[in-house]
Amino acid sequence: MEALRSITYGLYILTAKEGFFDNGCVINTLSQMTSDPLRISVTVNKQNYTHDMILNTGLFNVSILSQSAPFSLFQRFGFRSGRTENKVYDCPGISRSDNGLVYLADWTNAMLSGKVVQTVDLGSHTVFIAEVTESKVLSSQPSMSYSYYHANVKPKPERKATEKKGWRCRICGYVHEEEELPADFVCPWCKHGPEDFERL
Repeated sequence: MEALRSITYGLYILTAKEGFFDNGCVINTLSQMTSDPLRISVTVNKQNYTHDMILNTGLFNVSILSQSAPFSLFQRFGFRSGRTENKVYDCPGISRSDNGLVYLADWTNAMLSGKVVQTVDLGSHTVFIAEVTESKVLSSQPSMSYSYYHANVKPKPERKATEKKGWRCRICGYVHEEEELPADFVCPWCKHGPEDFERL
């Protein structure tokens, strides 16, 4: 299936549905297990409600995120899914596959539908091994990798307030906030001279 060509080690949205409730979360593990029959595996934290949905229904979709995926998508889905929040509700760009589950058509380069054939308990996580029942290539954009996410999607942290400039006493830590330290300067705290000061 052509969609498997879009898989990289990167970031994906895993979606599931139980009853009328859709949910999803960001995952970073998706592997092709076999080619005949075509099987994939995903590893999901047991604290995710999406995990429980897949365990109960045996079905999931994976949206393979493209580099066009905005940060707001990661904020919406996150790496954890709660029981009371429908993260799919009112999400733009969603479609449904043949199994009735949501995938994110606008921000993915491919989608895969899986029907679970085996589970492996890893303690805090479960590996779901699934037969691929549907796949679609949606875009020719490169997949979202961790390095691309950190370099181009995730906002950079705000710079801390400008550090103080000047001279610091190595003895007591007093900071003299002037460009120059006078030759006869005496620390007002510990009374040491300029030889015990270092430039910040």
